Amino acid sequence: MLKFFATTAIAAALLAAAPAEAQDFPSRPIKIVVCLPAGGGVDTVTRIIADKLPQFLGQPVVVENKGGQSGNLGTELVYNSDPDGYTLLASQPAPITTAPLLFKTLPYDPANLTPVATMSAIANTLLVRKDFPAKNVAEFIAYVKANPGKVNYASQGNGTTSHLAGVMFDMLVGTKMNHVPYRGTAPALNDLLGGHVDVFFNELATSIEQHKAGTARLLAVTTAKRLAELPDMPTLQESGVANFVSDTWNAISAPPKTPAAVIARLNAAVNQVLQLPEVKARFAGMHLTAVGGTPQEMADLVKADTKRWGEVIRIAKVTLQ
Repeated sequence: MLKFFATTAIAAALLAAAPAEAQDFPSRPIKIVVCLPAGGGVDTVTRIIADKLPQFLGQPVVVENKGGQSGNLGTELVYNSDPDGYTLLASQPAPITTAPLLFKTLPYDPANLTPVATMSAIANTLLVRKDFPAKNVAEFIAYVKANPGKVNYASQGNGTTSHLAGVMFDMLVGTKMNHVPYRGTAPALNDLLGGHVDVFFNELATSIEQHKAGTARLLAVTTAKRLAELPDMPTLQESGVANFVSDTWNAISAPPKTPAAVIARLNAAVNQVLQLPEVKARFAGMHLTAVGGTPQEMADLVKADTKRWGEVIRIAKVTLQ
């Protein structure tokens, strides 16, 4: 799990370092475009932060959902917006990391987006429908091997972490599952609960609640180590799937060439929001880790994730067009 970077000291330093031109920003409402439908993890985290940002920016912050094409549509909208800090992108990793490796043509270059801040990080899980025959990872592997092409796994969309986690699982275990892409966490989870798909490499926040309610079953977490909130839940690695690690995060980006002073102002505000006790409490209740930190730290995270999943994409020859 990513460590917590958001500190008052960082926020204060960034504000102090911002040139005078940033002092006039913002002078009107800011829009954050969430590149997935409402109801999922990215949307929820963004709305929690957007609700508090006016305290530190002095202007309203509105959230608009623009889902489609695994987040590419919303990302394209922001990419082509004026680089003035008034239109921002909230996304999962896929559209700002591996999209160019998955799509033969892409109307934007994520390498040119301007990092603002990472909002949150969260572990992923291996979640199955409540009546799935396997009760543990060993039984799950045996079942999938015995039924090639018959187990359907959901994802938040083509190219998302939940999709690539399924690809990586097949690669490491030598199985063949069917991928069923959705337009976000909520519709994918709904179909799992309805029994229309079998598996979902889903984020911990929603998985753990369904597991507790008995509407779906957790078989493992996909982190390198067990989680404190689920001490009895094994990792996939210790269950026999060597080198399997999958987590995810949500971040805010700005259009290319957004001035550094504006980015510093926005980054400082996000870090300040992440320090609020009520936000910390909300995140804890959702099993999220607040991240924050500098734009450079977000850039480093994007680079590392691109490398990790890029290797999966290349080895498995995953393409979406």
